[in-house]
Amino acid sequence: MRTLYIECNMGAAGDMLMSALYELMDEEQKEEFMKRMNGLGLPGVKITPRKAVTCGISGTHMEVTVYGEEEHEPGGEHRAPHPGHHGHSHAEMHGDHHGHAHPGHAGHHHHADPLHIAEMIGGLDLPEEVRVNAGQVYDAIADAEAKAHGCPVEQVHFHEVGALDAVADVTGVCYAIYLLKPERIVVSPIHVGSGTVRCAHGIMPVPAPATANLLADAPIYGGGIRGELCTPTGAALLIHFADHFGDMPVMEKTSVGIGVGTKEFEQANCVRVFWGETQTMKTMAGTETSGKQMQNAGSGNGCIAELVCNIDDMTPEALAFAKARLIELGALDAYTVAGTMKKGRPGWELTVLCEADRIDATARNIMRETTTNGVRARLCEKYFLTPGIETVQTEYGQMRIKTAEGFGIRHEKPEYEDTADYARKAQMSYREAYERVLALRKEQTRKTEREGD
Repeated sequence: MRTLYIECNMGAAGDMLMSALYELMDEEQKEEFMKRMNGLGLPGVKITPRKAVTCGISGTHMEVTVYGEEEHEPGGEHRAPHPGHHGHSHAEMHGDHHGHAHPGHAGHHHHADPLHIAEMIGGLDLPEEVRVNAGQVYDAIADAEAKAHGCPVEQVHFHEVGALDAVADVTGVCYAIYLLKPERIVVSPIHVGSGTVRCAHGIMPVPAPATANLLADAPIYGGGIRGELCTPTGAALLIHFADHFGDMPVMEKTSVGIGVGTKEFEQANCVRVFWGETQTMKTMAGTETSGKQMQNAGSGNGCIAELVCNIDDMTPEALAFAKARLIELGALDAYTVAGTMKKGRPGWELTVLCEADRIDATARNIMRETTTNGVRARLCEKYFLTPGIETVQTEYGQMRIKTAEGFGIRHEKPEYEDTADYARKAQMSYREAYERVLALRKEQTRKTEREGD
C-alpha cells in the first residue's frame, strides 16, 4: 500500500507541506506541477521552489509571492495567513510589510469572504478532485475562524493578498497529493508550539483559537519551543487528508521529502514526509502486523467496529456527502441500505465501519455529519485475506495489481485508476483494458515460472 507519513515535529504550514510533497515527485511531475500552479491565473501569484537548509538539513522552501512579496507570519514563524472576523487577520498585517499597496491593489482593505474564495477555487484550471478538496479545506478554515470569533461563517473575511497566498498553498498541497496518489496518509501527533503570537486582534495564545478548533480531534502537544508552529492552513490540510494519526508505520522502499520553514529555531524547522510501501492491519490486540507476517501466517482475523443508525430526513445528495466525509475522517467504509422507518416513511440504514479504537470519534462524526440523534455500536470479529500490491509491465508503463490471499484463497484485480489510465491511452473501453491487463499479467507470470524452471 503506497503510504505517506507526515512527520509534524515542528508543526505544519501550507507552504511547508507543499514543499515536502514537491520533493517526492519525479521530474515529470515536478514540471507539470510548476506549470499548472503558475498558470492558475491567481492575480500576481508566483510559486518558486528554493533550496533551503535548516540545522544542516537540506530541503525545499516553496516561495509563494503575491505581486513580488512573500507573506510571513508575525515574528517570522511559518507563513500562513489567519483569516479573521471583519477583516482583521495576520495576513492583513503582512500583506505588504513595506506599508504601501501591491500593484493592482487599492491598499490593505480589500477582503474576500468564503463565497468569493469558493468561487475563486471553483474556477481554477485544476482537476475536479483537487478543486473539491481545496474547497473543503477552505470551508474548514472558515468554520474554525467563525467559531473562534463567535460570528456567522459568512462574516469571516480574508485579506485579499493573504487569501491569494493561502489559496496557492491549499491548492498546491491538494494538487501534489493528486499527482502522488497515496493510498493511505498517516500523520504524526502535531507539535503546536507554545507561548503567544501577536496578530491584528492583539496577543493570542498558541495554538491560535482557529487552529485549536481544527485540531480538536487530533493528537497534539506543546513543548519548549516558543512560537506558533502549526497554522490554521496547515492544520486544516492535515485534518482533511489524514487517514490515521499515530506513529510511523512499518515502511519499505522509502523516500523522504523535506519542506523547510522560514524561521530559525534551535532544532530543524521542517516538515518531513516519508513515502513508501506498507502492508498493515489492525489485530484484536490493537497492534499493527505487517503484510509479510500475515502472509506467513496464511490468513488473518481481527476486531472491527460497526456503527449503525437509521435516517429518514436527509436528501440522497446530503447523505452521499456525509458518507464521503466520514471516510475522509477515518472510517474504513460507509454504506446505506434502503428501508422503511416508523410511520411507513422510506429511509436508510447507514452502516459505518471503523477501527476498534476509533468508535468514540467515529460516532461523534456520524452525529455531526448526519441528522441522526443516536448511533448503535458493536464489535465484530473480522476475517480477511491479506492485501498486497504487485505490478505488471505494459506498453504504457507499470500498472498495479491488487491482490488478497489467505486460507488457501487468492484474489487479484487491476487497480482502477491505472486501468482507466491504460484505457484512455490505448483508446479502448475499461472492460477491454481490464482484460488486457489480466492477460499481460498471466503471460508475464508464465514467463517468470519458465525462467525459474
